[in-house]
Amino acid sequence: MADTRTDLGTEKISRLLVRLAIPTITAQIVNMLYNIVDRIYIGHIPGEGALALTGLGLCFPVLMLVTAFSSLVGMGGAPLGSIKMGQQDSEGAEKILGNCFTMLAILAIVLTVTFRLNGQRLLFLFGASGDTIGYALDYLNIYVLGTVSVMFSLGLNAFITTQGFTKISMLTVVIGAAVNIVLDPILIFGFGMGVQGAAFATIIAQTVSAVWVLKFLLGNKTILKIKKENLKVHGKVIFPVLALGLSPFIMTSTESLLNICFNTSLQKYGGDLAVGTMTILSSCMQVCSLPLQGLAQGAQPIVSYNFGAKNLSRVKEAFRLLFISAICASSVIWLIAVFAPGFFPSLFSGDEELIAYASWAIRIYLGMAFVMGAQMSCQQTFVAIGEAKISLFLALFRKIIVLIPLIYLLPNFFTDKVFAVFLAEPVADTMAAITTTTLFFWRFRKLSRRTDWTG
Repeated sequence: MADTRTDLGTEKISRLLVRLAIPTITAQIVNMLYNIVDRIYIGHIPGEGALALTGLGLCFPVLMLVTAFSSLVGMGGAPLGSIKMGQQDSEGAEKILGNCFTMLAILAIVLTVTFRLNGQRLLFLFGASGDTIGYALDYLNIYVLGTVSVMFSLGLNAFITTQGFTKISMLTVVIGAAVNIVLDPILIFGFGMGVQGAAFATIIAQTVSAVWVLKFLLGNKTILKIKKENLKVHGKVIFPVLALGLSPFIMTSTESLLNICFNTSLQKYGGDLAVGTMTILSSCMQVCSLPLQGLAQGAQPIVSYNFGAKNLSRVKEAFRLLFISAICASSVIWLIAVFAPGFFPSLFSGDEELIAYASWAIRIYLGMAFVMGAQMSCQQTFVAIGEAKISLFLALFRKIIVLIPLIYLLPNFFTDKVFAVFLAEPVADTMAAITTTTLFFWRFRKLSRRTDWTG
């Protein structure tokens, strides 16, 4: 392979973005299958699929919290490592990697103990009923045993991507997804394990992915290597990582809080059917977000490296291509939701009532999905250039400041309370996109006036 550091600084931006983005988008699409294949199989269990799917959806906040803590460390450390590489400081980048490895291990142990001791209490808080709690506990109690593997595979894989080894990082996801997809029907239906089989398939697959990541980052092909002398956590190394990682952490963890707010409101106004619909809609939102995240992850090494190298023209060009591509991708998702609303629900369930209900809801929930590309590209570029405070504010703005209050406020103004709950999503999407893009272009114009740019 050519020297990745030279490629990031000299290769044509459009060619480089395609080369980096295609594997990351592929990985995100496969990751989407990884995350939702359990729901597809479980939703089609004869006689109990709808309730089992709802029970699995109740575990979604826990799954997102594990992912969020992986992002806190991985997505906080990887851009800083890439900036260090742009500054020709590979030793500093490896210190970041080593500290992040240790921090991921510590957080994984804490989360495993916490969820094992408080699982049932949390699930009722998330909106479980007497009919669904059994399914939810069956999945959760097994899934949390694989927390260490999940956090290593997600958090450390970001350091493979940020070096430009996107094919390797793609294989991390592809290998795990292949294992999960093969094991799911065998364990769920072949061995009659149901929801528990889905959980075992997931943690086995994540363990395989984690081994793959560790083997690469300890091997000879990586630019940045995990070294024993860098494993001791130092505040001056890890605190900037956690500060920058707060934005992706909040973006992901608030999905967990958001899911709780949606589920409890929908349980109040629409019962188990509405909560089951939310399980499908949250999966659809993953479908919307993952291609955009793939594009952003493909652009991140380019933006971070050239920002560190003080090459303004390449930073601008990378952002421009990311912005246009993300808008196009989110527009395609919006067209599917509006003109083929039954497509996604039919993937997750064979229950006609649930499919009909979800098909009605998805047109409302994703009614402004086309603006997500603008918000995602601007917010992730803030992360890529190390703007921790602004990216943190934007992560808080959409979900905490706007969306969650709307979930509880809008039902006061509509007769159809369930409609009002779903309407909160497109209203928040619009407000967030306008705010994020306005703030981005204002801030980036100020950064462009700096006098230390070299290109």
